[in-house]
Amino acid sequence: MTPDDFTFVARLLKERSGLILTKDKSYLLENRLMPVVRARMLKNLDELIERLRGGQIDLTETVVDAMLSKDTGFFRDWRPFQHLRDVVLPNLHAARLGKRHIRVLCAGASTGQEVYSLAMQITEAAESFSGWQVQALGVDISREALTAAEQGVYNQFEVQHGLPIRALLRHFNKEQDSWRINEGLRRMVSFRPWNLLDDLYPLGRFDIVLCRNVLAYFDQQTKLAVLQKLSRLLFEDGVLYVGINETVTGVSSSFTPVIPEHGIYAVHRDGHPDSRSLAIAS
Repeated sequence: MTPDDFTFVARLLKERSGLILTKDKSYLLENRLMPVVRARMLKNLDELIERLRGGQIDLTETVVDAMLSKDTGFFRDWRPFQHLRDVVLPNLHAARLGKRHIRVLCAGASTGQEVYSLAMQITEAAESFSGWQVQALGVDISREALTAAEQGVYNQFEVQHGLPIRALLRHFNKEQDSWRINEGLRRMVSFRPWNLLDDLYPLGRFDIVLCRNVLAYFDQQTKLAVLQKLSRLLFEDGVLYVGINETVTGVSSSFTPVIPEHGIYAVHRDGHPDSRSLAIAS
């Protein structure tokens, strides 16, 4: 691949997905695009790039999808989920008794493990939330990943990766060598294809947003734009969870840190932390 071709593909990826691909990752580009070359029965990467330059939309979508990281898992990095269970859900229960409705968003849902983990946490608090309307929405730019998420079927390795045995037995049904999310949990969760670079307003408002291990792939300007959009989706006492190796501090003034080492942030309003956010922080 020539330097000019690499620059073209890197620019295409950034424009379509926000993904930043540096020159030292050229090997990654070739490794992930060769399966596309074979699937499309093309001669080589050169022919693939030639067609991309020609503006083939379906091929562009396939290439972007191939380059996205789909690394995820159930209850990945346990501490944020512990905070959700012990602090955020009780606070929201007290604050939402009037409307008895909670909405949560998983931005960058990939194959669904994270949003299902979130739904499990809420289900575990079933006594508190009995009779409530709970909606969990997972969005991702990758249609391939969302297809897997909607099916809700995971192999033995995937369910052993972070999922407590009690949760496995309660929320899954065994199907030969795989495990399927049960219908009760599945009804709580929906998925939509969505690009975080696009307007997020049509998704509605949320009490909790997870955008974990997504910002790390963006440049500073894109991080800021996405965080500003997410802040507008959250209610004033809303909480944002990002990856434990990601930070919002110094990127956006839309959030105030709660437990930044675990990627937990509350919403800023009018330049000051909301009082309920401070209660969460304590």
